[in-house]
Amino acid sequence: MAFPLPESNPEALGLDPRPLARLCAIIEQHIAAGHHPGAQLAVARHGKLALFRSFGHARVAPDVAADARSLFLMYSNTKVVTAAAVWTLVEDGLLRFSDTIAQHVPEFAANGKGGITVLQLLTHQGGFPSAVVPAACYADHALLRKTVCEFTLEWTPGSRVYYHPAAAHWVAAVLIEALTGQDFRDYIRSRITEPLGLADEIFVGLPEAQLDRAAHIYDPQQDGKYVLRPGENDAAHHAAGIPGGGGYGSARGMVAFYQMLAQGGVLNGTRILSPRTIEFVTRNFTGDRVDENMGLPMNRGIGPHSRGEHPVIRGLGAVAHPRTFGHGGVGSSYCWADPTSGVSFAFFSNCRQVEPFHTERMDVLSNLAHMAILPG
Repeated sequence: MAFPLPESNPEALGLDPRPLARLCAIIEQHIAAGHHPGAQLAVARHGKLALFRSFGHARVAPDVAADARSLFLMYSNTKVVTAAAVWTLVEDGLLRFSDTIAQHVPEFAANGKGGITVLQLLTHQGGFPSAVVPAACYADHALLRKTVCEFTLEWTPGSRVYYHPAAAHWVAAVLIEALTGQDFRDYIRSRITEPLGLADEIFVGLPEAQLDRAAHIYDPQQDGKYVLRPGENDAAHHAAGIPGGGGYGSARGMVAFYQMLAQGGVLNGTRILSPRTIEFVTRNFTGDRVDENMGLPMNRGIGPHSRGEHPVIRGLGAVAHPRTFGHGGVGSSYCWADPTSGVSFAFFSNCRQVEPFHTERMDVLSNLAHMAILPG
């Protein structure tokens, strides 16, 4: 299947090529300095691909160059893809954002969770950020459902905003399965990535036939050598499709996904969501409340977060338009869309870097992309 974004160039799409050239040069500098072995970058506007580049190495020892086929571990960028599947359930009339999870998964009401709504779940207000889903659940979805229903609360739902790294989106996966009767990974593919023409670019559950495309993910260098992250470079992890942090994708795949969001739910003539739904899910539902895990207000939407007007924001770029929205992947990546300009952006790297380097790096890279945006 042909990639859904026609190729163009920055100038033709009203983008200043000079900030984009500086952006690419900084990525190359970071690789040369040993911050990560490889990376991918994509920028799009008005339904066309302005820039797509691969840098450095997808794998080291033995070296495998990053190229257009390379897929990167998306970490929490996966959350927005999973959330989009939940949005389609609302569009199909199977779900309301104000519904409780227990209306559709009755046993989820155990341990005081009966009042948690879909909106609270996906805006990180559910109250169980530390809950764990063991690897035994990856291939046993009856056990997965039992496990999430047995989660216990750490605080009263809705009383705090606190980022749930994995637990909330495992609940979302169980909710998808309860409402559709399908494995959540199959539903995401059939309802999101396949209709958009992105089934070869974004995977929530990476099949065996695609394993050779997966970039390895590393911890920062020790004694001059990158260190493979344990548990995140094997076939079982790839296949699991951890819905809050285990998807694989290319930068051009995610820049196309965010083009769909920037354009109100349509990509290359295929509509999967309505403009009004996109406007709703990208609102700020947490106001000025501080996300206690992040230490600042995150302007949480029902999946992505938005720039808003606070002095600083994670990942989206300080100079971004307030309506810009997106998400990051821990220590490695960020993807976003600016619906006011029609620009989308995706950056992936294959090292889970530490703070403050990652946040500072993403502010610089995202700002340069915003600085390339010209009127029109």
